[in-house]
Amino acid sequence: MAPASFHQSSNTVCVMDASGQLGSSLVKRLLQRGYTVHAVVQHHGETQFNGISSDDDDNSNKLRIFHSDPFDYHSIIDAIRGCSGLFYTFEPPQDQLNYDEYMGDVEVRAAHNVLEACAQTETIDKVVFTSSATAIVWRDDRKSLNFDLEERHWSDINLCRKFKLWHAISKTLAEKTAWALAMDRGVNMVSVNSGLLMGPDLSIQNPYLKGAAEMYEDGVFVTVDLNFLVDAHICIYEDVSSYGRYLCFNRIINCHDDAIKLARQLTPSAPTLPHSHDQGLRIIQQKISNKKLNKLMVDFEPSRVDFSQNEIQS
Repeated sequence: MAPASFHQSSNTVCVMDASGQLGSSLVKRLLQRGYTVHAVVQHHGETQFNGISSDDDDNSNKLRIFHSDPFDYHSIIDAIRGCSGLFYTFEPPQDQLNYDEYMGDVEVRAAHNVLEACAQTETIDKVVFTSSATAIVWRDDRKSLNFDLEERHWSDINLCRKFKLWHAISKTLAEKTAWALAMDRGVNMVSVNSGLLMGPDLSIQNPYLKGAAEMYEDGVFVTVDLNFLVDAHICIYEDVSSYGRYLCFNRIINCHDDAIKLARQLTPSAPTLPHSHDQGLRIIQQKISNKKLNKLMVDFEPSRVDFSQNEIQS
């Protein structure tokens, strides 16, 4: 159940977009914790919730499904009406799944619409905005830093554009847009800057992986499993002391064996490359910190819906 410190109206929250792996998992976990959930889906995403109400009669009255998208302002208003919280994660449109130089404009427009709608909805107390570690790690000075990258750092847009890191550009611009609007409109927003999500949908085409070799060499290639990412979102929402940005990961890929294991998951048919004994023992120094989130979650007691059977373990 939600903490007693939350007032009664906070029992209703919205998850947008609930079509994706993170969104649908958040819906299930929130229902288990006693929330009433407005699940906002693109038209292809409703079927994954068909079994929830039949499995649990209590959920049939606590789950409402809305067909909407972040480009339709009025449909956003309808979905979040009466909610005290919004969990927002961007899912690319079905006709534009690949990240390219234009996706940044798409994601920025979506973030703007969602935050503006929240500003116009009196019941919204907190927005948990899912961003990415790629909005933090791409900096010209990253190799010379004598401190770890963390929440106060931002990726350099010019550097990202130079190397066509479209995912990093989109996440950085969208998150900055959301923060600017939240501060201007007085919306209480917290962001979750997630590492690479490990799961059954992970493939070599994942846009997060552009520049993976450089992230690995720089000690900032981080991953997160679905259970931990869902727990982090709910902890951040429920804890009244949460603020600002939170880097969210529970594994760093910083040794040869881990890198090879991940590569095999991404491309199972690729030949195994030989490596020397010294190479196998090499550990790259970690240059990224999630201490802020770990401190927040130290006393968090999650409900348990185990998504691990659907995951590729990191």
